[in-house]
Amino acid sequence: MRLRSLVLALCLLPCIDASGLASTTPAEHAADVYATREMAAAPLNGNLPDYSLPPAQLAQARHLASLRLRLHFGAEAWAILQLILLLALGVIAWMRDTAVRLTRHRWLQAYIFLLLFLLARALLNLPLSLYGHHLGLHYGLSIQPWPSWFADFGKGLILEWLIGGLLLLLLFALIRRTPGRWWLVFWIAAVPIVLTGLYLSPILVDPLFDHFEPLALHHPDLAAQLEHMGVPASRQFLMKASAKVTTPNAYVTGLANSKRIVVWDTSLAPGQSPSPEVLWMVGHECGHYVLRHVLKGTLLTLAGLLPLLYLCYRFLTWAIRRFGARWRIPSPADWGALAIILLAASILSAMSEPVSNTISRQIEHHADIYGEEAIHGLVTAPQLAVKNACDSDGLRALDDPNPSPWVEFWIYNHPSTGRRAAFGSAYNPWAPGMKPKYFKK
Repeated sequence: MRLRSLVLALCLLPCIDASGLASTTPAEHAADVYATREMAAAPLNGNLPDYSLPPAQLAQARHLASLRLRLHFGAEAWAILQLILLLALGVIAWMRDTAVRLTRHRWLQAYIFLLLFLLARALLNLPLSLYGHHLGLHYGLSIQPWPSWFADFGKGLILEWLIGGLLLLLLFALIRRTPGRWWLVFWIAAVPIVLTGLYLSPILVDPLFDHFEPLALHHPDLAAQLEHMGVPASRQFLMKASAKVTTPNAYVTGLANSKRIVVWDTSLAPGQSPSPEVLWMVGHECGHYVLRHVLKGTLLTLAGLLPLLYLCYRFLTWAIRRFGARWRIPSPADWGALAIILLAASILSAMSEPVSNTISRQIEHHADIYGEEAIHGLVTAPQLAVKNACDSDGLRALDDPNPSPWVEFWIYNHPSTGRRAAFGSAYNPWAPGMKPKYFKK
């Protein structure tokens, strides 16, 4: 009973403020009210006073948003349906039989079964993946040639196979040895594994897909500003994103001494000092860096993983009892049970998507506030810098100015560009009677 109570409590964790930051300030509340009213007064998918697109680009943004919405939910539904089909048609059982027939060594069986499984899913998902890249090329958001795209696709598949095989061996060793508690023991093992992966990813994985250099080599002025905001020069990197995309971006990744800020070269003009808009963008990332959002988000994800694994365990037990004979998967220790576990995870992930995205939007909102406060004194008008950044970046990315509230709630992991622009335009913690959220002095 105590164990079930713990799982239930952890299920409620996503409802808690994930950022662990200060409560809403009066200036933040006023800007939130302003942004909400501005979006409510404007037509859906139409321009806002603080973020608008030219007529031709607005039509493109609307069409692209509609396509992305269909692609998003279509991919989620297809991910669930394909697992059901693979199980019902006996394909998963055939993969298991093939792996067992080829070798008696369990570690080889695991890798053979996983290879067949990943190849099947990759082929089933390939049409949607191809269409997604086609959209990026068609709308000018991507310039990555198809050979390069397929190379990245292949590298991702190989990494998933190599790392996934180790996790598969661990998972099924625990299922065999602790059949009633494997979900708990696997979660305990997953904590150091995930944290190690977070640490190693920017060092070993990211360079397989993109080229990185120290930011100070090409943009010393921006590197100096980032140091002023609290990020050491050794933690600043420039990514050559222009080989693949046209849109601007920056992000924070890593853990401990692998923690870093990465700025895409598509965000910067060579040989020029950083604009106020760029300063706000990197100030936003400084917010993630200083406020340790990556670590906090990872720990929250790990907390949510425990109830997810428990529910997968319950689903696996029920599914084998109900469909095991039909699917030819007799026990949870059978390699084919992986497909049932992933089916449960896919269903649960789709159902919890609005919760996780709400938390993500909240974290991004705090980083927006930090970035606007961080550039106060560095630029003459922080509010104008935010608005101009949303205008220029939104135009390049063809962001929908005013999406439907339910669409933003369900699938947006950042506040919509229109909401960010309206909030930033109205946020003024330096007005009389107000005070900043993070920079008190």
